[in-house]
Amino acid sequence: MELVKKDVKYLNKDFAQFRQNLINFAKQYFPNTYSDFNESSPGMMFIEMASYVGDVLSYYADQQFRESVLSSAKEEPNVLMLSQLFGYKPKLNTPATVDVDIFQLVPSIGTGVNTRPDYRYALTIKAGMVVRTEQNIKFRTIEPVDFSQSTTTSPTDISVYSVNGSGDVTVYLFKKTVRAVSGTPKTLTFTFTDPKPYDKITLPDTNVLDIINVTDSDGNIWYQTDYLAQDTIFEDIANIPFNDPELSIYRSTVPYILKLRRTARRFVTRVRGDYKTELQFGSGISSDSDEEIIPNPRNIGSGLEYLDRITTSNIDPTNFLYTSTYGLAPNNVTLTVNYTVGGGVADNVGSNTINTIEFNTVVYDNEIYSVDLTDTKTTLAVINADPATGGKTRDDIESIRQNAIANFAAQNRAITREDYISRCYSMPAKYGSIEKAYVIGDTQLDTADIDYPRETITNPLALNLYVLSYDSNKNFITPNKAIRENLRTYLSNYRMLTDALNIKTAYIINIGINFEVVPRPSENSNEVVLRCVDRLKQIFNNDRMQINGTINISNVVTELDKLQGVQSIASLEIVNLFDTNNGYAGNIYDITAATKNNIIYPSLDPSIFEIKYPNIDIKGRVVKP
Repeated sequence: MELVKKDVKYLNKDFAQFRQNLINFAKQYFPNTYSDFNESSPGMMFIEMASYVGDVLSYYADQQFRESVLSSAKEEPNVLMLSQLFGYKPKLNTPATVDVDIFQLVPSIGTGVNTRPDYRYALTIKAGMVVRTEQNIKFRTIEPVDFSQSTTTSPTDISVYSVNGSGDVTVYLFKKTVRAVSGTPKTLTFTFTDPKPYDKITLPDTNVLDIINVTDSDGNIWYQTDYLAQDTIFEDIANIPFNDPELSIYRSTVPYILKLRRTARRFVTRVRGDYKTELQFGSGISSDSDEEIIPNPRNIGSGLEYLDRITTSNIDPTNFLYTSTYGLAPNNVTLTVNYTVGGGVADNVGSNTINTIEFNTVVYDNEIYSVDLTDTKTTLAVINADPATGGKTRDDIESIRQNAIANFAAQNRAITREDYISRCYSMPAKYGSIEKAYVIGDTQLDTADIDYPRETITNPLALNLYVLSYDSNKNFITPNKAIRENLRTYLSNYRMLTDALNIKTAYIINIGINFEVVPRPSENSNEVVLRCVDRLKQIFNNDRMQINGTINISNVVTELDKLQGVQSIASLEIVNLFDTNNGYAGNIYDITAATKNNIIYPSLDPSIFEIKYPNIDIKGRVVKP
């Protein structure tokens, strides 16, 4: 009997389509076997039961595919899992942030005009000091407090607290301002026996804000990373002569040196579908060194002819999964996890409500200072002059989805020039401050061409990063060596492998402004000039100036014309100031040649315009119409 190839349709999606196609199939291939398609017939019962099963399977197949795509997933556990697969960490509750003022009393030393604070009593408090409100909403400082040092990024405000009958100061009041985040600290311990690759532990809270630290019973620190293959983490080193004699001279502006630390003890965090936080560790469970268990020509196969095999046993080629490449698995230790919970709108407390210090760790070396700090510690006090802000409840599912899609494009890497600039500005202030950044491609002269002028060749694998910082008067300066080294280390963790980065300094072109104004007849001439000067100070404020930015003279004149009492601007001239004896940068620039269509263009080499002394470099006078 010849077999007939039957036409089976695979496009059925619902009950009605399955049912109709099964009826057509029976009529076409079994016309003489069954022909009773009445609703109550036994044959129709089996056809409709098969259609029902097909409809259910089709529904779950569609749902499974829909829930596997981030843009269409509806169930919360799936959206959370897929967003983290894209490299985005969903935020549970967001903590509030606030600047808190920390006070302490310091006795004086010396007499008369030689009276000064006794810095032996100046306390140093580690980050993690816990302060709270009367309603028991807790905050934790994220930076150390060192009353003995006053830097541009963390100044110490010193005032007189009390004097004796002779008028001599007896006690000084020290104040430091430090950033704090909300959250109630908690501690849990987890015991591990035999090591398991990619072992996990789960914190019982659903509102975990941050993992403060993880330590084991052997005294080792476990570090949180973005992914298990990340084998380096940032580490702060105090910028003191003992740690770096060369860079410690810049401690006033760079209190910490940024270093990369390589570690095998690391973990990653994930948010589960029930909003509990999970810590996952690495896969390294072998006590042997990685070189011994990774397959190589010496220990697997016949080996190369110039290499003698050192073993005759077979080696599992998956052994590399158990090396420290993805970190170590905890082995016969107890881990202590310190973390914070809380967050939300309730943490946005008002000003002057944080007034109690609940916990602090004072660093004190009795071998250096033979003084008793017991009474000094009791003088510590805290208050928040401004309200706490930023606290909010966890993101909804749609926000998590959109944030994950946006985060995936960045990949936590500096790809574009804007990415590098953004990373410069996001470097923590304790490593130094970058105020202006500009990136262009690297170029070099064609040395093969001996004819002049030589052509410029673009180097596609290198970028030139031009940066500037502020001094104490908010004038542009060259970032010191410590800042540049910290910036280089900071960017190294984000730059592409093929990118070379040259950190340079932009040229500073100091300028002055001379203008003539025609006031309205009913206005005070001196007040009109002062208004114009104040407006020019705002327009040319260094915060608004950018590297390789232009100056549109027409727009400046238009802004002055808008001021009260100004009838017209008779003239406005911008001049170059370069005398180094007067404190200027010394860069000579032809303003006239650089002006086209009333727009002043910067130099070919990246530069920035600056009015260094606004009170004397902006000159105006009144003229008659």
